[in-house]
Amino acid sequence: MIKAVLSNAKIWKNILDAVSTLIDEADFNFDENGIKLRSMDPSHIAMIDLDWQKSAFDDYSCSKPTKARISIKGMLKLLKRVKSDENLEIVFDETTKKINLTLKGKITKRFVIPTLEPGEEEAPTPKLTFDSRIRIVSKTLKEVLDDMQAVSDNVKLETTTEKFILQAIGELSSAVVEIEKGNEALLELDVKNPSKATFNLSYLAEIVKAGASTSDLLNLEFSTNKPIKLEFELVGQGKLSYYLAPRIESE
Repeated sequence: MIKAVLSNAKIWKNILDAVSTLIDEADFNFDENGIKLRSMDPSHIAMIDLDWQKSAFDDYSCSKPTKARISIKGMLKLLKRVKSDENLEIVFDETTKKINLTLKGKITKRFVIPTLEPGEEEAPTPKLTFDSRIRIVSKTLKEVLDDMQAVSDNVKLETTTEKFILQAIGELSSAVVEIEKGNEALLELDVKNPSKATFNLSYLAEIVKAGASTSDLLNLEFSTNKPIKLEFELVGQGKLSYYLAPRIESE
């Protein structure tokens, strides 16, 4: 039996929203330390890695390591009107293979959801080294990427020892944003080697938008023409990470 309780039910919905950016259903791994998930999107362009520790919950218990595959979109339909002042209790019964959700606020709502057959083994953690590390306010990067989507389908990220630069070039328009060291939105800029890489803007913007709903701060790491890692620190304890493959273009 698995039981997890959150006094702020909106946190669980935000986590599911962030996961649903890449996948419709996923294997959640429960153990005595908390909840984990690692999965590739169907196109294998991006990967999500969730590590949510038990200390983030008001109450958490797991008798043995257990895997449950959940329809994320299905669960989100039931939670679309959830409020932050509602208490959420999640119970997974291994015998029935069903999840019981109880929402307690001004009224009490109970839902019973079937789980799916677990999938294949989870994707391995990418073994990457990074030349550039940026710690930035999530909302700032979200707004920049939102603006750039009006210009191009791709965005080039570039670092120098003094700046973080974003550039989008379309057929008729272009946009360049430079965020310098010392800017209040740029909390850290650590550059071992200047880096540049181009990414699908739609993917990157959706990832940052989803992650920003779970965390105010974002740790972003990349190297020239290598995958980017975006890590959001979760409320409570834990982290939500995304990896996105670059678009390799000739200079």
